[in-house]
Amino acid sequence: MPRKKSNIHYIYKTKCLVTNRYYIGMHSTSNLNDGYLGSGKRLRYSIRKYGIENHNKEILKFFENRELLIKGEEAFITDDLINDSNCMNLRKGGTGGFTVEQQKLNQKKSNEKQRLLKNDIIWVTKRNNNISFGLKKAYLEGRRERVVKYDWNGKKHSQETKRKIGNKNKINSKGINNSQYGTQWITNGVENRKILKTLSPPIGWKLGRIIKISYN
Repeated sequence: MPRKKSNIHYIYKTKCLVTNRYYIGMHSTSNLNDGYLGSGKRLRYSIRKYGIENHNKEILKFFENRELLIKGEEAFITDDLINDSNCMNLRKGGTGGFTVEQQKLNQKKSNEKQRLLKNDIIWVTKRNNNISFGLKKAYLEGRRERVVKYDWNGKKHSQETKRKIGNKNKINSKGINNSQYGTQWITNGVENRKILKTLSPPIGWKLGRIIKISYN
């Protein structure tokens, strides 16, 4: 089935809500809600570091066709803009940007890199800490609302509900369906972590874990 021809052309601005840095670019698509945030190198790094949820995109201007869009980008992304310390753009506008095929290739490379890094304890820990910091700051500044969880105080499941939950967990927690399947504990003598069994502990770490005993 042939791909739909792009008939929507616009200049957008994607801003990181944690750092207030922004990226301006152009995009052509057939779906206004395609989830596209941008393909700039610094922007991709910002999204990986702070998470999609901490980036906001707004459309600045629509254009009738791709040719006018390219010219419009040239007017938006100037030398003065690039010299702004909060700007994540690396080059002036009007160069044509990435094609759809190039965007897909860049995304594929990014996904492959993240798959390789997901077993890197240092990288995963740093990424998770950055995401946690970004979310906490967003909550404190009122940019995100906390989800109110159901209050179970003084309430409990019926015996029938407990039975159903137990049977479902027995199925979902077997073999490869278990979230801990194929993992092993490692420790550095101070803290414990889990890695895949196919990986060797990094320098300073060894197999096993420390059992902390609390005396109250």
